[in-house]
Amino acid sequence: MKTGKKEIVVETARSLFTRFGFNKTTVDEIARDSFVAKSTIYNYFDSKEEIFNQVIEKEASILFNEINTALEGISDPFEKLRTYATTRMSHIKKLTNLYTALHDEYLSHYSLIEKARKKSLEKEINMIKNIFQEGIDRGVFEKLELNLISFTIITAWSSLDFPWTKNIELPDTVDNINYLMDVLFNGIRKR
Repeated sequence: MKTGKKEIVVETARSLFTRFGFNKTTVDEIARDSFVAKSTIYNYFDSKEEIFNQVIEKEASILFNEINTALEGISDPFEKLRTYATTRMSHIKKLTNLYTALHDEYLSHYSLIEKARKKSLEKEINMIKNIFQEGIDRGVFEKLELNLISFTIITAWSSLDFPWTKNIELPDTVDNINYLMDVLFNGIRKR
């Protein structure tokens, strides 16, 4: 399958943002490294911020594909949540360099980053909500306030993204997730 210029620009930008951060990456560099004229880039994107949003959306798409693949064939809602969490953190671990490059710039670009993450966050909340609803429907979980519990869990996982990917090896991260899931679900699993 032939890769289009827009996709090449997004992948090149991702690589540059990972190496140099958002501030130090220019559209000129993206054009040079992608072998796409700067004017052509502006046919696809209005700004570097829009390119950055596309990078974040692509990462989110890859994450959701990995999660959906990992969840295939799992029928137990508790195991779905555990698999969701470990797959999510495994994917986020792959993004450590991007997170590191953006971490120092995070506050100066907070609104840009949060805007890009908002769609992804909403999608994650809905995925978790659906798993919880399935657990309630099957009698595995007690009745829950789905919006609150789903939002809280995704917010908690998101807050661990950078520190865990930066400072904890993946096997330890999976062990930590399993421990936290056991603590969390022993409190809501029907007895």
